[in-house]
Amino acid sequence: MSSDDELAERLRDGDETALRMAYDRHGAAVLYLAQRLLGNRADAEDVTQMTFVAAWTGRDGFDPQRGSVLGWLLGIARRKAVDRLRSMAREQRTTATVQAQQPPPEPDRTPEQTVDRLVVADELSRLPVEQRRTLELAFFDDLTHPQIAAVTGLPLGTVKSHIRRGMANLRRRWEVDGATFGSRSAGPTRAL
Repeated sequence: MSSDDELAERLRDGDETALRMAYDRHGAAVLYLAQRLLGNRADAEDVTQMTFVAAWTGRDGFDPQRGSVLGWLLGIARRKAVDRLRSMAREQRTTATVQAQQPPPEPDRTPEQTVDRLVVADELSRLPVEQRRTLELAFFDDLTHPQIAAVTGLPLGTVKSHIRRGMANLRRRWEVDGATFGSRSAGPTRAL
């Protein structure tokens, strides 16, 4: 087996078998360092591979006067591991930013729930403006009757009447169209 000086010389001359010898001789040390820095075997294996690829492509930069082949390889491995850590941190920040900007996912709806929503929306569009507005405030904005009266300026009794008549219209429409929603115990407000 050749010495590290001979190995370095053969590496710098482009001898591919010297790269294999360097891996056989120092690969375990490079992997150990990468795993210690990254805490993850799979990432450490990737960094080990990148280290030897970088050593091969940058073999002209190796100077035996400045250190051993092992020291040179460990220096490359350390830089590659730090690059991987930075990359992972960027990915985590990007993922967190994207997740923070996404609206919460809408719950999966069954076809029946989708039909119910369409029936409700269609019936709401047929109601007089004040009735529709009071129902929207009650069910979409989750306001109480007194709050709706304050927002619309309508008397509390009128708000209650509009909601009662609007709900009666919706109930009739569900019964006529056979909407599945009217038979649920949760009541019609959940589909709105």
